[in-house]
Amino acid sequence: MPSPWRHKLFAYAVTIPFAVLLGFPFVWMAVTSLKPEYQVYDPTKVWSFHPTLASYGFLFHHTGYLRWLRNSCLVGLAVVVITLVVALPAGYALARLAGRVGRTLGVAIFLTYLVPPTLLFLPLSRVVAQYLHLSDRLWALIVVYPSFTIPFAIWLLMGFFKTIPQELEDAALIDGCSRLGALVRIVFPISLPGILTVVIFTFSLVVNEFVYAITFISSSTNRTVAVGVPTDLIRGDLFNWPGIMAAILIPSIPLALVYNAFLNRFIAGFTGGAFR
Repeated sequence: MPSPWRHKLFAYAVTIPFAVLLGFPFVWMAVTSLKPEYQVYDPTKVWSFHPTLASYGFLFHHTGYLRWLRNSCLVGLAVVVITLVVALPAGYALARLAGRVGRTLGVAIFLTYLVPPTLLFLPLSRVVAQYLHLSDRLWALIVVYPSFTIPFAIWLLMGFFKTIPQELEDAALIDGCSRLGALVRIVFPISLPGILTVVIFTFSLVVNEFVYAITFISSSTNRTVAVGVPTDLIRGDLFNWPGIMAAILIPSIPLALVYNAFLNRFIAGFTGGAFR
């Protein structure tokens, strides 16, 4: 058997089991979301399937799910904009600080991202309630979320900016560009994979965040999807599994499509500074 075929066979033998294993939860969610609720709780009908859209109708017409989706998108977009506005100039400045100072500041900023939210939500809740007066408002999340999205974005962009040769900026300055013009016309277009990585990763973090969202938001109308689904769709000891699966599946599909569409740029953004 030719060597290339052996390599392909080995690649398929490794990839296919992982693809099946990782894709099974999404298939199970889709199938469960289309089942009547009585079939989920009946052990004799676990593998039977009589599709219905009742869980989706319940989700859209009898819960605040659409409002939760809107809240998640608003908070996510606002945090993405704030993160980019702060992280782009900060990452560029740290990337151009040569020597021990730049590395030390970069590591120090990234370490703040590693502090778990379970240690911070109590002091931050006091800041939000007593000093900012943003209790039970989406602005509380917009103010708090950049505290963990900005450090990661700065660290990621700093490594990516280091891979851009300084000579490109010098040439732009010689041609008459200002420093800001060189950034906008030369550096940022080359850094598009890193910027897209920051946007996708930041939005995903915001959509999936739970601790801060459940601490700062108390009313159902202001909740995000990550909090609204477990708090409003689980009532007592009754789990509406078809509705829960439908609620989880709906935001998962566009996120998965975005990751797939920008997969190459996403990988380039994460590995841009790996060999610097």
